Amino acid sequence: MQTASDRHEYPAHWEADVVLRDGGTARIRPITVDDADRLVSFYEQVSDESKYYRFFAPYPRLSAKDVHRFTHHDFVDRVGLAATVGGEFIATVRYDRIGADGTPASAPADEAEVAFLVQDAHQGRGVASALLEHIAAVARERGIRRFAAEVLPANTKMIKVFTDAGYTQKRHFEDGVVRLEFDLEPTDRSLAVQRAREQRAEGRSVRRLLAPGSVAVIGAGRAPGGVGRSVLDNIRDAGYAGRLYAVNGAFPEDLKELDGVPAHRSVRDIDGPVDLAVVAVPADHVPQVVTECGEHGVQGLVVISAGYAESGPEGRERQRELVRHARTYGMRIIGPNAFGVINTSEQVRLNASLAPQMPRPGRIGLFAQSGAIGIALLSRLHRRGGGVTGVTGVSTFVSSGNRADVSGNDLIQYWYDDPDTDVVLMYLESIGNPRKFTRLARRTAAAKPLVVVQGAGSAPQGHAVRATRLPHATVSALLRQAGVIRVDTITELVDAGLLLARQPLPAGPRVAILGNSESLGLLTYDACLAEGLRPQRPLDLTTEASAADFHTALLHALEDDSCDAVVVTAIPAIGEASPGDAELAEALRSAAQAVPGKPVLVVHVELGGLAQALSAAASTAPQTGSSTPSGARLRPSQMLPPATQTAPAASAPAESRLIPAYPAAERAVRALAEAVNYAQWRRDAAEPGRVPEYDDIDEKGAAEQIDGMLARGQGLTLGTEETHQLLGRYGIDVRRAVPAFTPQDAVRAADGIGYPVALKATAPHLRHRADLGGVRLDLADEEQLRRAYTELTELFGEPAELRPVVQAMAPRGVDTIVRAVIDPAAGAVVSFGLAGPASQLLGDMAHRLVPVTDREAASLVRSIRTAPLLFGWRGSTPVDTPALEELLLRVSRLVDDHPEVVAVTLEPVVVAPRGLSVLGASVRLAPPPARDDLGPRTLPVY
Repeated sequence: MQTASDRHEYPAHWEADVVLRDGGTARIRPITVDDADRLVSFYEQVSDESKYYRFFAPYPRLSAKDVHRFTHHDFVDRVGLAATVGGEFIATVRYDRIGADGTPASAPADEAEVAFLVQDAHQGRGVASALLEHIAAVARERGIRRFAAEVLPANTKMIKVFTDAGYTQKRHFEDGVVRLEFDLEPTDRSLAVQRAREQRAEGRSVRRLLAPGSVAVIGAGRAPGGVGRSVLDNIRDAGYAGRLYAVNGAFPEDLKELDGVPAHRSVRDIDGPVDLAVVAVPADHVPQVVTECGEHGVQGLVVISAGYAESGPEGRERQRELVRHARTYGMRIIGPNAFGVINTSEQVRLNASLAPQMPRPGRIGLFAQSGAIGIALLSRLHRRGGGVTGVTGVSTFVSSGNRADVSGNDLIQYWYDDPDTDVVLMYLESIGNPRKFTRLARRTAAAKPLVVVQGAGSAPQGHAVRATRLPHATVSALLRQAGVIRVDTITELVDAGLLLARQPLPAGPRVAILGNSESLGLLTYDACLAEGLRPQRPLDLTTEASAADFHTALLHALEDDSCDAVVVTAIPAIGEASPGDAELAEALRSAAQAVPGKPVLVVHVELGGLAQALSAAASTAPQTGSSTPSGARLRPSQMLPPATQTAPAASAPAESRLIPAYPAAERAVRALAEAVNYAQWRRDAAEPGRVPEYDDIDEKGAAEQIDGMLARGQGLTLGTEETHQLLGRYGIDVRRAVPAFTPQDAVRAADGIGYPVALKATAPHLRHRADLGGVRLDLADEEQLRRAYTELTELFGEPAELRPVVQAMAPRGVDTIVRAVIDPAAGAVVSFGLAGPASQLLGDMAHRLVPVTDREAASLVRSIRTAPLLFGWRGSTPVDTPALEELLLRVSRLVDDHPEVVAVTLEPVVVAPRGLSVLGASVRLAPPPARDDLGPRTLPVY
């Protein structure tokens, strides 16, 4: 909140770039005194009807007084924002704080009148909706809690902007005017509306780049070779369905064509619109190209040019300026330093990349940052019977280079409802915004598989994003919680992608194994056990097995209700009766197509032609005439087992029966295990659980206590009594530990607590280190207590160094640890593990995003590798895991209700057969980091 001394300072943090409904971009910023001429020019381009709707009367021009009022703001009680494209206004919004009587007021008045004006040429692009999100965020920052707007009944577009926003509102009609009043506190519905608009806008912005109606390659040379000319040739040779132009300022004035492609010296000379420009000129010439493209109305850029953030500080600044420059004209960028984009759709056929061949059309969407990784992905698909020559190809491919603007998040928004993509494969060298990525991934994974290799890199160079402080393994665990199929290598990425693109999801972990090699079958069996699957004993068909034998065995296995997936193993056979590759492939395909509800995989050894034969089908494109009962095509990844979804008919598209082949049992089984886990996640996501309510939680009291303590400073670790009091308000009782600076203090404490007691050293180097001897348990009387006190001081030093405490003995059980932290990038995270070496040495911790549901708490307890110790391992008594789950839910509620609680540690938490005991606790408070996901839609800042 600004004070009187700074209330007129320009609020630069209100500036933002936004994606509009049609996929274009605009700049939103505060209106200042320097905008008088822009405001007048903007108003002159607004129709008389729109002016009438704004002022309720004919208002042909603005007076000097009007211009002064609309450009002079204090940025507290009077605020104006403008949406700009090319530096010119396309829409404005303003609020004026009012009191209860409707007259101008200052704080503490918390209501304001709001009014919009959108240039007619830009109406219908979602500009007003974006401005409403931003002016509402500004108003909340300035202490305004409610907006009021008066609208003429005929102004249905503006009424719809308010009513569709999702805020809690009231509507009145009096004196011929509709008066709308709405609270500005975000609601579940307003956030849902905002995120749905975000998805549509960002998805369309990517579609404009991947399915352009016309493309100009800027920097295409006359001689073959060179980056620009190579891209031009690749687009032309792929049979691009739109209009293609070659542009180079060095072309002679009389050059009209370049190998049949219309040639121009500048994009300005092109007679007609250009949707996409591929820029392949030296970096110092790019600004002029961007200006020319912007003035011509180009919608987006793929910048192949290098010399940006990858080249050092000067290049990073050049990259930031490139993005700012392009967004000024409403353009989005893939790159710079990009490898390019590919769209195999028959209606597009765009290969605007450095890949010399167009990949075969298919159902897989591919994303990578570097060109080298992109080439590797396409190459692996090619070698595995996909990609360039095989059947399981790609729908779209993006290699984004420095990822300065369009990122993996944008591609997920596009692929979420892209009808041509069934599976998404991504190689992410870093995740710049984990909170948004996990939100988008969770929604997308509920519709189609999302397989990710996550690098351990930092944020993209040149980006101003919050860095996560979470370990790499924790981020990986959170991705899995969001439904992401997380793999470690490109090989595993392709292995999983081919299975998910070709086969239905398994109903469970039961696996049938059959083949003509007993040893290979046993290897597969062992691999299944290692991956946590439940394999049946392998069926050995012997090396004499014919194609008909394979067909019969596979058909029988698929019809068996006791298995959920089938792995077929095959080795070369010698003899005239042995089946050929094509014959065996057809036998397996026909059996799988007869019973289409279960996945089938093949492990083959040195069978050069079998993988290709298994992929030998007409196409992976949707087949006409085949449909689900509802008439919509059913993706293979959507073919859930009968328990959750009706099995597809036998007339399902041929592509759903393409059987993936693997050269090693371990690779096939690992891909199958990922599919099993993903299918289980899909079933669980359909019933996500709930966040329980607890009657004994004192949320208001906790808030008052936190506010009072934060008033003492910006960040602090609470003392023992404050920690116990705050946790107690959420039903978390911590066993009292009494400091004992002398043996007599220890005796008095034990007398008050009651024997038996524990004596502990709490010095940082000894805390929670029973292995060092700093903890003495089950001290039954004063003699034992005094002896233990003497031993501790003799071993480790003076009491002032040891900080000894006396604590009542807790019931025997399993020592665990519960933590919660608020990460500035990922958000609040709850973690759980066993105390001691399991978590400290082996890193055996599980993690969940807050708020944690009851189902997630149960899975959190069971996710660690040492979980069997909680459930009666080797005959031990099982502990009270329901009490542990309740504790996790209460900690989650605490940090969710109060984001000022930035860290909580409960250690150890001794979980007994009945109940649990929290023996140690610490809490840290600080002003909470800003929640980007609750604010208005914005593009990354540069």
